[in-house]
Amino acid sequence: MDALILGTAGFFLYFIYDINSVKWKLPALQKFFAIGSLCVIVSTIWKLIESYSIGRIKQPILWMWIFAGMLFLALLIYTLFFALPFEETYLKESGMRMAYTEGMYGLCRHPGVLWFAGFYLCLWGITGSPSQGIFFVLMILWNVFYVIFQDLWTFPRTFINYAEYKCRTPFLIPDRESIHVCVSTIKGLRRG
Repeated sequence: MDALILGTAGFFLYFIYDINSVKWKLPALQKFFAIGSLCVIVSTIWKLIESYSIGRIKQPILWMWIFAGMLFLALLIYTLFFALPFEETYLKESGMRMAYTEGMYGLCRHPGVLWFAGFYLCLWGITGSPSQGIFFVLMILWNVFYVIFQDLWTFPRTFINYAEYKCRTPFLIPDRESIHVCVSTIKGLRRG
C-alpha cells in the first residue's frame, strides 16, 4: 500500500466518522476518527522515511524547515486539543450543543487547517522534492475538503449556534476583526 492511499483512507474515515456522529450513531464507527488520524500520521511518517532513505533530506536550510514545522505542529495540537474544552468536544456524544467561538476559534472557524497546511508545507520543504510534494499538497487538499464538508453539513447539524458563528467568523482566512477578537480573548485569559 502506498503512503498516499493510506493518508487518503484516513480522510475517508474522517468523513464516515462525521456522518456517523450526525446520522447513524453506530458505536463501532465512533473509532473511525482515531483510526483515520492514525492512518494520516503513519502515512506521513512513511513518506518522511521514504524521503530520507532515498537521500532527499539533505538541505542546507533543513533546520529552518524543521523549526517552522514544529511550530505549526505545536499550534495544530494546541488548537485541536487545548484551545477547545476537551471533554465536551471529544468525549461527549455529538448532539445539538454550542460551538466554541473564542480564542483560536475566534480567528477563523477552522484554524487547525492553517496549522496543518503550514506543517505539511514544511514537511515538503524538509524533503526538498517536487515529487514528494504531491503527497503533502494532497493531504492539505483533503483537509480543506474535510472542513468544507464539516462547515456545510456536519457542524450546522451539531451546533445550535453555528449559523451565527458563520456570520461573524471567517471560514479559513482571518480578517482584521477576527484577529482582534482572538487577541482580545487571549489577553483576557491571561488576566483571568
